[in-house]
Amino acid sequence: MKNTVKKSLSAVLAVLMLVSCFVFSASAEEGDKSGYVVERQSCTVYGDTETQRGFSWFTPDDCDSVAQVVKASDYLVTGFDKAISFEGTSKSFQDYYNHKVVATGLKKGTTYYYRLGSLQNDVWGDVGSFFTDNGDDSFTFIAIADVQASNYENFEAASKVMGAAVKTFPKAELVVNMGDFVNDCTNEEWQYYSQNFGKYNNKLTLAPVAGNHEGNITNKLNVGWFNTTFNLKGEDGLLNGTNGTFYSFDYGTAHFCVLNTNDMYPMTEAQRNWIINDLTASDAQWKILLTHRAPYSAGKNINKPDTVLLREVLIEIIDQTDVDLVLSGHDHMYMRTKQVKGDAVVENVEYVTEVYNGVETKFALNPDGTIYALPSTAGTKRYGVNEDAMDPIFDCADVYSTTRSERDEEGNETNPNAGGCFAGITIDGDKLIYNAYVLSDKNEDKPEEVQKLTKIDSYAIKKTDKAADLDDTYLPTDPIGTIDQTIMNFFVAIPNLIVTYVKMLIGGLL
Repeated sequence: MKNTVKKSLSAVLAVLMLVSCFVFSASAEEGDKSGYVVERQSCTVYGDTETQRGFSWFTPDDCDSVAQVVKASDYLVTGFDKAISFEGTSKSFQDYYNHKVVATGLKKGTTYYYRLGSLQNDVWGDVGSFFTDNGDDSFTFIAIADVQASNYENFEAASKVMGAAVKTFPKAELVVNMGDFVNDCTNEEWQYYSQNFGKYNNKLTLAPVAGNHEGNITNKLNVGWFNTTFNLKGEDGLLNGTNGTFYSFDYGTAHFCVLNTNDMYPMTEAQRNWIINDLTASDAQWKILLTHRAPYSAGKNINKPDTVLLREVLIEIIDQTDVDLVLSGHDHMYMRTKQVKGDAVVENVEYVTEVYNGVETKFALNPDGTIYALPSTAGTKRYGVNEDAMDPIFDCADVYSTTRSERDEEGNETNPNAGGCFAGITIDGDKLIYNAYVLSDKNEDKPEEVQKLTKIDSYAIKKTDKAADLDDTYLPTDPIGTIDQTIMNFFVAIPNLIVTYVKMLIGGLL
């Protein structure tokens, strides 16, 4: 009897163990959601900045793509209970799955919270927020360039510069990044970028520019990264998005035109025509051009063929379309020009001094021409001043300097402007105020020292005159339909390039 009971109990226990193992295994399998973890999320401009935003993120495994967006007033009371869900698409890219969603129908001048992820698996990324353009004539944005790091430590150092920018301009609504987010465009580098910059980018809307380190077919064949990483309402270039994209958007009373300078040798006819169409069609009070390669720079790349060709095409278009400010990257040093037109300094610019926000500020009054600014690099890879920069770079320059560390024989820092750089631009009615700062590097020998923030440059414009009406024009922008003219441009550009280099050779710059 006892043996029978023991055998029965043993049988029951065995069955229970099998059942429990099965249930545990099933629940463990069901509970493993690591493949849906949200990585590298971004919120970008997407067409109408008053009513739309673009979202992008990555997951190790494929799943549904959902962005939940809720007004801040509701989020602070009930979290995402009243959120609107927007569905998107996913695709395989570089051993990950990239997800893209566009949020539409948003209310202008409103703060929203969002989360990105899988609704089916209830897996979400970090909560972010953004502010939709309210359409008025006052806003601030941050400009940085060329983080271009390879390891976690350098991304971390660059993120401190971004942190200083956000602290200096706490009301900024946008951040424009002039390209080269990473160095070798690997999953690991993008992870490092997101881990360090996410806490700042998740509270701002990003307007990214394609750099040669995340889209140029001549740079380690790192194609497709820019267009995959960011969700933008871009135009198709000749290479259909493999090397970046160009796009534009309005914010407040400003029109931003964002170029793809990977589209080179020389710039394709499709993009040239698009720039002209885009800028002449805008009646915005302020016109701002964002570009990776810099038309005006005293850095190491200014004399290279791609930059020479860029200058020959772009400067004339900028003059023709009344651009107020050009922000660029690529050369990892600081420079700002005077008012420039026709590749020369504008003479007889009138200046007025007024008190703005409690600070005595000198404004260029209704100036002709354009200001070109290169806010160095937020990263640790910095270049010196190219003393052999082609004419008329130094004639047009108002301020230029290296931001890299320079030390004497005793190891003491001799460059007062050594560090990571950023700029803050405020548009307030008829005024545009530009300020640039450097955050000193962390002193490894004295870690207790606080990194020093120094303003290195300021410039301001006041426009009381109504913007000139430009002739409406439409030039063909089909990349295939204009390929014959693109080829013709190449054969025209080569002799001009040779002439430029002969002049530089005669001038002793080569």
